[in-house]
Amino acid sequence: MQSPLRHGKAALGTTIAGGALAALSQAPERASRLLRHRYPTVAVTGMTGVGKTRLADRLARRASAEASATDGAEVGSAVMERRTRRNARLRGYRFRVVPGENAATRLGALDEVFHDEPVDGVLHVVANGYATPRRTAGTTGAALASREEQLAAELEDWAITAHRIASMAVRRERPTWLVVAVTKADLFADDIDAAVHYYSPGSGSPFGDKLDELRALAGGARLSIDVLPVCAQGGGRKGAGSRLPDKACSELLNKLELRMAQLSGHV
Repeated sequence: MQSPLRHGKAALGTTIAGGALAALSQAPERASRLLRHRYPTVAVTGMTGVGKTRLADRLARRASAEASATDGAEVGSAVMERRTRRNARLRGYRFRVVPGENAATRLGALDEVFHDEPVDGVLHVVANGYATPRRTAGTTGAALASREEQLAAELEDWAITAHRIASMAVRRERPTWLVVAVTKADLFADDIDAAVHYYSPGSGSPFGDKLDELRALAGGARLSIDVLPVCAQGGGRKGAGSRLPDKACSELLNKLELRMAQLSGHV
């Protein structure tokens, strides 16, 4: 017959072992929560030609040598690209740049960021109709598109992304925020306020109406929406070749970074 002391030691050992196993089983989940808190995942979406990759490069502080191949590219990437931003405080972002081409790879990337591994926030890039026209694969010659055509294409692209966001928001807690980044602001420096208004909820514009629909589906209190102008590259100190100098573009980028840090709980 086992003594009470020995029985007590065995029970204690079982309790300790059980606690250790429970701690080990919870370790990956805790690590995942810590990683998300310090490095939230951000989907960078938008139609081809709006400058998603260039903006992600600036936000991730990629060296000019690393980004040079992208800067001179005539067509956008056909696969999802990844960028990571780190700072000295061990905080940052994990960017997922979704391809803009309406192809199977794009739909697969949308499934990944909004279903398989839900992102914490969305940076949707638009260009106020100034997206760089892209040639259809296999064709030659310069691509041409009017600003009205680009705005229409942008709206059609957003409808696809908004549907994915709404579908995920009603089933999960993420994403919690959306920033509409109105890029290429250097091309319409005198009309930035009007452009921001066009892309804002409640503006009565076609894009604003789509945002209102998204808030109604996703729940306005659960999804934060901001609209901020930005330009990834200015025109030098005096704005040569651009109506916005580098300093002004840097200030716009800093405002975007600050808002993202606030939304992610970094400040």
